[in-house]
Amino acid sequence: MKIAHLATGAAVAAALHITNAQTASMDTADTTSLLSAYLPENYREVSRRNIRLDGGEAILQRWQPAAHTQTTYGGEHFSILYNHHQIKGFTDMRAIHAHGELPDKASAQAAADAFLREYGADLLTDREIHWIDRHDETIRVNGETLTLRGMKVKMRNRSDGRWFWVIIASNGQPIVFERDIVWINMPGHRQTEKWLHDNWLIQQETDK
Repeated sequence: MKIAHLATGAAVAAALHITNAQTASMDTADTTSLLSAYLPENYREVSRRNIRLDGGEAILQRWQPAAHTQTTYGGEHFSILYNHHQIKGFTDMRAIHAHGELPDKASAQAAADAFLREYGADLLTDREIHWIDRHDETIRVNGETLTLRGMKVKMRNRSDGRWFWVIIASNGQPIVFERDIVWINMPGHRQTEKWLHDNWLIQQETDK
């Protein structure tokens, strides 16, 4: 999710032929609960739209600092991806996560498991932990590149072979969650669309 530059959300949405007028409500109790627990108070919603995720329908919502009047990729934001059934993922890309001491592996797993018990309990029934290690993301704030640091707990669902992970920040809070990620072994690439990754959204526009 390395961000090389900023791009306006309107341009990307136009390139993907997605408009707010196409958006239908898929709100779930889990979505409301997660937003209540983790959405920053000083953020405003800047986009909500229907997208296609592994051939199915989902909703992508994005919030940015209240001072921002339009969607801008590459900066601070909070996004959530969900469908009628469950939360598919979220990201909390804020500058506050660039500082502080990271948890050790045991603490990171404990925090990830606590999050999953609340928002993805089905993933805990038959999973294997692939690895736990530091993971960095970058954002641009006031012209400066900041590195957001976390401990990534990467796991695999044995029942369907799909991947999922939770990234835990220095304060013990989850800042990234993605689930049901399909990986194509040959030639070796991710099949599931990267709707929570700003650089992927930017690339969709570039490839048009």
